[in-house]
Amino acid sequence: MKKYIAKMDLWLLLIMLIFSAFGLLMIFSSSSIAAVLRYQVDSSYFFLKQLFFIVVSFLVGFIIVLRIKTDYYYKFVPWLALGIVIVLLSLFVYGEVANGAQSWYRTGIFGIQPLEFGKSIMIMFMAIFYNYIYYKAKPRKYAALFPVAYGLIVAFLTVMQPDLGGALIVAAITGLIFLAVPLNKGLKLKIFKVLGVGLLLVLVILLVSGKHLLNSMQSSRLNFLNPCSRYMEDTGYQVCNGYIAIHNGGLLGVGLGDSTQKYLYLPEAHTDFIFPIICEELGAIVGILVILLYAVLLYRVLKISKEATNLKNSILAYGTFLLILCHVLVNLLGVLGLIPLTGVPLPFLSYGGSFNVNVILMLFVVERVAIENKEASISRKMKELRT
Repeated sequence: MKKYIAKMDLWLLLIMLIFSAFGLLMIFSSSSIAAVLRYQVDSSYFFLKQLFFIVVSFLVGFIIVLRIKTDYYYKFVPWLALGIVIVLLSLFVYGEVANGAQSWYRTGIFGIQPLEFGKSIMIMFMAIFYNYIYYKAKPRKYAALFPVAYGLIVAFLTVMQPDLGGALIVAAITGLIFLAVPLNKGLKLKIFKVLGVGLLLVLVILLVSGKHLLNSMQSSRLNFLNPCSRYMEDTGYQVCNGYIAIHNGGLLGVGLGDSTQKYLYLPEAHTDFIFPIICEELGAIVGILVILLYAVLLYRVLKISKEATNLKNSILAYGTFLLILCHVLVNLLGVLGLIPLTGVPLPFLSYGGSFNVNVILMLFVVERVAIENKEASISRKMKELRT
């Protein structure tokens, strides 16, 4: 284990540990009241569950993920890619509805949201596929379209749950990875034309059939401007209370544990709206520091991507960068009322097992890429010394 830790990006590991510890602290603070008053459980209920998820994630990351060379991903990622499609299809039969979307499997006291793992599997699938066709002498002309088509299938199955926020993140990651892949520009243009025609056909089919992508609750979220003018309506209540929390906190905050908005004014204080609680209790200065720490984390991941020795490893790290960036932007812009709310959690800080387990494991994949970068660098230096 020591040999792996010595080759990891220690700054990235440190940021992961800081975010995990801070997230646990804020989940306990923001959820303790709701746990007792709303869910009738012990005040530490959500804290203990999140602690379990974090510990398991780090153990799996250190014991398993760091040890698996990325070259071995070719052996199992295609099967995972097929499996996640089957699992997403099965949701329409066996899934549980939560917040208007049939996107969960319930197993005892734990819920599993397969889409969160589907995002990472899609990134890994695109990485191995594009690496294969990039280094292949004569790939088929439209082979580059296959990973994009796979990503759109995952996005389509997510829309049908319906979970528009999740689907948009999947589509954004797919499109941005495709744009970053070093392929012929003419081929990319042709593929975008094909995708545009396909999207137009889907919209026409939906219009002709009279079906809607969103239910009434999700459609109402599109009305997001001036939320405090609709304080008594679902479309404004949460965001306006988020504003109140941030205003209450000022620069220095009212003190850890002393939030008033977590007394059920913010129904999702420990999940989607944890950032306003952070600002209320610890102040806007800490809120800004959290955003800056996300920026440092994203910089470290992007740096590892740029230093990668092959396209596969570069996409693995870049895809993780996009995964975290999309969630941070969509969550913060949503709670600040700049875009519609989509129920997207904040990495490390929001309560949620599937999401946080997935994010941590993908960051360990990035650490595996960092290890291989360092090993390649050492190997080059050794060759230079011999010559």
